[in-house]
Amino acid sequence: MTDQAAQANPVHAFIADTVKDHAVVLFMKGSPDAPRCGFSSLAVQILDHIGADFVGVDVLQDEALRDGIKTFSDWPTIPQLYVKGEFVGGSDIVREMFNAGELQALMAEKGVPLGEQAEA
Repeated sequence: MTDQAAQANPVHAFIADTVKDHAVVLFMKGSPDAPRCGFSSLAVQILDHIGADFVGVDVLQDEALRDGIKTFSDWPTIPQLYVKGEFVGGSDIVREMFNAGELQALMAEKGVPLGEQAEA
């Protein structure tokens, strides 16, 4: 997205800044401690299981954000996972990647520490 487009849409600017400022971001319904839908809960469980340090952004707090994340990624559902600024997918894709070992590989490839390394 261009800077001009981000300035024209403050919600997209917020999303762009958030994914730029944090290695792993999950735009979700609810919070990591209290997910408010099963799909968000599944994504949180997977990220917790692999030990990824992530930021959860509750889209239910702001209707503009809930709509904006869908247009930002051109993806119709929530949750949405971003790793190092790159859109990964929703809970089905995250689950499939996790089951295949691809999510862990992506995190390693992007330099995101997992598990014990995250605490060091």
